[in-house]
Amino acid sequence: MTNDLKIRNMVVSVEFADKVDLSKAASHFENTEYEPEQFPGLVFKVKNPKASVLIFSSGKMNCTGATSLEETKRVINIVLRKLRSIGVKTKKPKIVVQNMVSTASLGKRINLDKLLQLENTEYEPEQFPGLVLRLKSPKVAFLIFSSGKIVLTGARDLKTANLAFRELKRRLKKIKVL
Repeated sequence: MTNDLKIRNMVVSVEFADKVDLSKAASHFENTEYEPEQFPGLVFKVKNPKASVLIFSSGKMNCTGATSLEETKRVINIVLRKLRSIGVKTKKPKIVVQNMVSTASLGKRINLDKLLQLENTEYEPEQFPGLVLRLKSPKVAFLIFSSGKIVLTGARDLKTANLAFRELKRRLKKIKVL
């Protein structure tokens, strides 16, 4: 059985300034999209590490696509350096992880119908091939596929994700699926 969760995506919010002139930023930077009639934020794509950042005039941004907190911080620093280069006064960024998406494998095929005996499950194979299992503590959701692959969402850190994964395995052993 594979016990390693691999982070695939982090969603992080950042407070970094009091205000940002998004029109000015869009006119100075490559790899951006800014259509205020459509969406109030500037989309900034960073190539290395690969991530997308939504920057708002309020001095807040959301970063998605990075696969670790270190990578996320590198992306944020790249964006802040660019913004400072056009005169944006930034403050120390307040970074909050909102969600982490991780994957793992249970190492064997799973009979999803058998998992329906667990509480807080949803399985509609005609609509989606995976079973959804929600834990109350920690508050996360699993997508479990018959291949044994799982997706975990809702954790804000790796410690919580690993705790949830251990709880999933405990529940699966209890109903003799693992």
